[in-house]
Order: sequence, then C-alpha cells, then structure tokens
Amino acid sequence: QVGITTTGHKKSKDLSKYQLIEKSDFAYNPYRINVGSIGLVPNGIRGLVSPAYVVFSVNNKKLLPDLLFDFLKAKEGLFQIGKYARGTVRKALRFSDLCQIEMPIPSLEIQRKITEKKIRIQPVAEKLKNELTHQQTLLKKLRQQILQEAIEGKLTADFRAKNPDIEPAGKLLSRIKAEKEQLIKEKKIRKQKPLPPISEEEKSFKLPEGWVWCRLGEYALFERGKFSIRPRNDPSYFGGEYPFIQIGSLDGSGSVIEDYTQTLNEKGLAASKMFEKGTIMIAIVGGTIGNLGVLGKDMCFPDSIVGVRPIFMTCQDYVLMLLQHYQPVIRELSYQMAGQPNIKLPTLNNLVCAFPSLPEQKTIVAKVEKLLSLCDQLET
Repeated sequence: QVGITTTGHKKSKDLSKYQLIEKSDFAYNPYRINVGSIGLVPNGIRGLVSPAYVVFSVNNKKLLPDLLFDFLKAKEGLFQIGKYARGTVRKALRFSDLCQIEMPIPSLEIQRKITEKKIRIQPVAEKLKNELTHQQTLLKKLRQQILQEAIEGKLTADFRAKNPDIEPAGKLLSRIKAEKEQLIKEKKIRKQKPLPPISEEEKSFKLPEGWVWCRLGEYALFERGKFSIRPRNDPSYFGGEYPFIQIGSLDGSGSVIEDYTQTLNEKGLAASKMFEKGTIMIAIVGGTIGNLGVLGKDMCFPDSIVGVRPIFMTCQDYVLMLLQHYQPVIRELSYQMAGQPNIKLPTLNNLVCAFPSLPEQKTIVAKVEKLLSLCDQLET
C-alpha cells in the first residue's frame, strides 16, 4: 500500500537481456536456496542485473527505500520473507507474495529522522563491531594461553608445593604401560608399534618437578572407529538398537554426545565397533579435522573418527584438554598430507606432551574448566 512497483520492463539498450538498475531500485532473488536475498542500489550506482532477479522500486513520497531495506534485512522482515515464500525444496517468492509483507510505517518526517540518526550512529556502530571482533580474537588467544600454561604446569605450582610426596609421573606411566600390556595379553586391545624416543628439540620448555616427557600414545589409548561397508548408506545395515554417529556430531570444544539419528542392526554392528561411554572422539578426515566429542553413552562410529578409550589409570578430561590444546597443530599437520586433509593414528600417538601425576592432572583440569568458564562469561 505504499506504491511498490516492479521495474522489470526497464532494459539496457546495449545489453537487452539484462535489466537496468539505478539509485533506490531493489533487486531480489525469487527462487531456490537464496530466495528473498535482497539488495538496494546505493547512490552513484547505475548498472545491470540478470533477469533472474526481480527488480522493483517504492514511492519515496510514502516510504524511504533505506527504511524498507533495513526492515527486510531485520529479523521480522526475514521471518515474513520465509513465511510468504512458497514450496519446500524449490522455494519461490513471487512479487505478489512480496507485496503481502506488512511493516509499520511512520510519517515521512519520522522516517527521515530515523534515517538521519542511522547515518549519525553508523560510524559508532561500525567501531563497536570492530571492537567486538577484536575482543573475540583476544578471548580466543586467552583460551589458548590458558591451555598452554596448563600443559606447562604453570597453573598448579601451588599444588606441587603443597603436595611434594605425590607419586612421580614416571611411575604412573610405567603402571599404565603394564596395564596396556595386560589388555594386549587378554586380546582386548591391539599391540601398537613402538613409539620413537623424544629428542631434545621436541622438549619445548623446562619440566616442573615430578613431571616427565612422553608421547601421547604412551598415555592415551587411541583406536580408530570402524564401518567398512560399501555403499555406506546400504539400508540393510541400519535400523537396529545400536546408536551410530557420524563425524558431523563432533564440534570444536568436545561436547558430550548423547543424541543420535542413526542406529545399526546386528549386521551393521558386525561391520562396526562399539565404543563405551566416556570415549573421547577426534575427527581425522576432511574439513572437520580436530573436532572433538565425548560419548555420553555406548555408541558406534566410522573410521573417519578416532576414539580414545578410557582405561583405569588415565584421566580422560586431561586427555581431552591436551587434544583441545593440540587442535591447531593437528589441523596444520593434516593439510600437509596429499589429497584430502587427514590425520593418521601415528601422528596422534607421536604428539609430545609434558606429563604430570594423576592428582595434578585432575587439579589442572578443574582450574582450566573454571578459567574457560570465565572466558565464556566474558564472551557472552
């Protein structure tokens, strides 16, 4: 009711297949995935647009184009665009449907005041937006710094001072090695290849008292997921009682995963592997490399994910924290491979870490969780 009219009849004389657009004209995409994507031609622009777009203008004696554009880009405008777009897979927003959108329109005088105020505050808003981006970057660096100080033992110097008689980390590693050998003997896990000794170049800082250097594979128990069927979507393997998750369930922070949309039947389970609750998962293929998750219940997952099984003498929360710290390294190493980015088990097993006693690991995790929680509050 404010004089919106299509201007699709305007054609360029030189390029008759294209529509001419000028200052204050609108153009929007009426079809498919970007249905309702809309643009407003700014001052000083005169050009051409594909006839695939609908071009229209408004009567600027009733409604200022800038005000309409801001409304259509705002939450309520986007909601109404979605409401009036027809279809499911192939959506369409016809011009007659666009004209059904309702918006509150003040007097022209108030419209001008709104627009003038927007122009005045835009530089401030842009400055605040840039500052917010800067603060988010600082928070990201702060999170990494917290993890760095944690793995160097700087967060728990007071704990070591108060607990000088705790078992040295080297003895814990020896007991973990004995436990793994027993699991191999009982055929519960496979025997892994010997890990290389740690060179002096790999020791990046001075160890705190009672700590030792180790390969992550000496402590954690890495095991690749399994789902070897082809094609992977063969329905004869699905629809049973065994939860099955894919790489898309993992995220950057290592959230606990309890929900699933797929299940395997007995045939599917035979082609896969069940991992117990508490298993840490890390994505090792494609664009999600380094993403993490923790099983909130027993589940199966494919070979695009590596699981870290919990064993009696390890602290899973500490392993998760180490993997969070190593995420940038893991992602960088993955892109050094030929073809699709991927990480192999030896790469994870060979990661070098400074290793504290079990009680100190638990203390480190508690301090890191508290500090990262403060970071979350700051970001909010």
